[in-house]
Amino acid sequence: MNWFSQIAIFLLIWFVVLFAVLPWGVKHNVESRPGHDPGAPANPNLLRKALATTVISLLIWGVYFYVTQILGFSILELTRISGPS
Repeated sequence: MNWFSQIAIFLLIWFVVLFAVLPWGVKHNVESRPGHDPGAPANPNLLRKALATTVISLLIWGVYFYVTQILGFSILELTRISGPS
């Protein structure tokens, strides 16, 4: 696989993990001001969540890279192994 495909796969993993990480530690505003959504988080900590997302995504992508590039499995072989006989 070329480097473009690897980057595309990493970005797909990153965005899926981001949507799993976004709800972590959300505390809503107790007082709502006019013009603000009452369901908006008080402190979203986006930088911390982006860093956590990147670390988790690198781990997942590393496992994917190891299985496909080092061990030599392909996605088709992996689906054949787990699919119905």
